[in-house]
Amino acid sequence: MDLRRAVELFVGQTGHWTASRWAQPAGPAGTRGDLTHGLVQRIADRGADAEGAPRRPVPRLVADPALTDQLRVVTADLLAATPPEAVTAAAAADVEAVRATLS
Repeated sequence: MDLRRAVELFVGQTGHWTASRWAQPAGPAGTRGDLTHGLVQRIADRGADAEGAPRRPVPRLVADPALTDQLRVVTADLLAATPPEAVTAAAAADVEAVRATLS
């Protein structure tokens, strides 16, 4: 699946969630917010690698509903770096896996 499409589906599924819904458990990874923040970090790391820049921690915002905005931003950064298709395919698979876990 295309990375843009995977992110659109993710945001469509989670973009309306309240803070309490993000705080629900998502298995051993912690909460739904924790799991999604991990996804945001992995996409940001891929973007940094594609740009040849150092990896930096993505801040965990106080409001978990902002996670979808963070995901959009780091995805746009990754795509702007024009990485190889294998990188975007792996990122799309990661988004899909997290989305499946959250459903």
